Amino acid sequence: MSETPGRGSERRSDGAEERAVYIISVAAELSGVHPQTLRMYERRGLLAPKRTSGNTRRYSERDIARVQMIQELTQREGISLAGVKLFIEMREQLSRMQRRTEELERELLDRARARRSGAEIVPLRSMRSFRWGEEDVAP
Repeated sequence: MSETPGRGSERRSDGAEERAVYIISVAAELSGVHPQTLRMYERRGLLAPKRTSGNTRRYSERDIARVQMIQELTQREGISLAGVKLFIEMREQLSRMQRRTEELERELLDRARARRSGAEIVPLRSMRSFRWGEEDVAP
């Protein structure tokens, strides 16, 4: 696959899109906005670029794709920046919920396989607990 930034169909899936390598002027040019727009998106919580030890912003391909999405939502769809922020938060929450659903499904499948193999493990919380306190001991 190509490493050309800014083309969604050619993005690499090996973590390259996560690497924050672009300075603000390059990121602005790649995403088609002014650098001040990137700063404003960061102030509004829509974008969170990585920072170098010298506190310089560094943007990743994923950041650039997010800027392009923000631009599309605001300019083409007429959504306010507050609406875009809510949209992003809801999308992230949905993604977390989908991952959790997948985890639970895998856990259920694992439990079902264990039962079929006859090697069922009984969770400790399902066991009865007995109190061995002073009230149980005869004088």
